[in-house]
Amino acid sequence: MESKVMKTKEGLILKKVSDEWVVVPVNADKVSFNGMLTLNETSAFLFANLEKGATEDQLVSATTNRYTVDEKTARSDIREFLDGLRKRGLLDE
Repeated sequence: MESKVMKTKEGLILKKVSDEWVVVPVNADKVSFNGMLTLNETSAFLFANLEKGATEDQLVSATTNRYTVDEKTARSDIREFLDGLRKRGLLDE
C-alpha cells in the first residue's frame, strides 16, 4: 500500500523563539489558523519534515533514525501529532 504525501499548509512558518519552537501564520489568506502553536523539539522536527512533504512511513523512519525510539512507539506518536495538525486545519493531504 502506497502512503500519501502530506504537507503543512502554505502560510505557516516554524520558528525557534528563545528555546521554544512555534508555528505562526504568515498569510491569513492561505490558512485559517489564528494564534500560535508551541511545539517540542520532536514535534518541530516532524513539522519541518512536513514542510517539505513526507509520508507517514518517511516520518517514522526519520524519527527512529534521529531519536532513540522504536518504530511502534514512533508511529503511534506521529499519528497523534498528525491528528492534532488535521484538527487545526494545518495539514494538506
